Amino acid sequence: MPPASFSGPVRRVSHPFGRGAIAVAVVASAVLAAGCAPQPEPGASASPGAATAKGGSCEQGRLTTETAGKLTVGTDKPAYAPWFKDDKPSNGQGYESAVAYAVAEKLGFKKDDVVWQTVAFNNAFAPGEKKFDLDLNQISISDQRKKAVDFSSGYYDVRQTVVALKNSKAAKARSVADLKNVKLGAQVGTTSLDVINEVIKPAEKPAVYQKNDFAKAALKNGQVDGIVVDLPTAFYITGAEVPEASVIGQFADTLGKAEQFGAVLDKGSPLTPCVTAAVDALRKDGTLAKLEKQWLADAVDAPVLK
Repeated sequence: MPPASFSGPVRRVSHPFGRGAIAVAVVASAVLAAGCAPQPEPGASASPGAATAKGGSCEQGRLTTETAGKLTVGTDKPAYAPWFKDDKPSNGQGYESAVAYAVAEKLGFKKDDVVWQTVAFNNAFAPGEKKFDLDLNQISISDQRKKAVDFSSGYYDVRQTVVALKNSKAAKARSVADLKNVKLGAQVGTTSLDVINEVIKPAEKPAVYQKNDFAKAALKNGQVDGIVVDLPTAFYITGAEVPEASVIGQFADTLGKAEQFGAVLDKGSPLTPCVTAAVDALRKDGTLAKLEKQWLADAVDAPVLK
């Protein structure tokens, strides 16, 4: 979900990012925070074959799924890059598509056993019984949403980035030091502004805006050299709203509590501990980092600024 600072039809990172999704033609490394703290260590428990909290098993033949022998995965349509490619979740390309198939494999499902279902973003975490086993749609984990649905552990940590016009002074930055003497802007009360003040520490006081829309307008009009936003929002800005801008880079370190995207499951689903165990295993064995690099970093040339 897009961050609270996000606007537009992209996946909201609290969109609140609420899907923070991205209608982007180009496609960022990883990991993440529009609201943001240190990422929890992956649980060492629960391998996918372990018993679930409800006494069931995470072994493929014993899982209770929407359709016997199949794993039904939901996401919205259109399915935007870089999370998916060519609006085809089933092709295994794009970060979330690749993660879905990696989770399915950990649960014992083959690629042909995965069935995709169109689920509108807001419907994914609305109260009520679900017709999917899990949903991946750039949905931020939040206590409010947990009242209606279950979440797996986070499969993506939202990072902060710098977006600049391609011909601006900030566009040449390749390190945090290169941003010290450029005019930057961000929305008030956001992690983005904290990153400017506490990580970049520019010589010139940053421009502060009540809404992210105002920051984007300032960028487009050349009133600032660059703006800092979360990565999913950056995708949407450069892909749909300000195509003359590009993602200059992202920050490895964020401040506060890390915002994460998690797989959504039905409230009380017996699959929740199994999917969480699968996600934790993928994080621990380096699969998530590898997929992030492939689909979110290298694909859009958004290097980590140090």
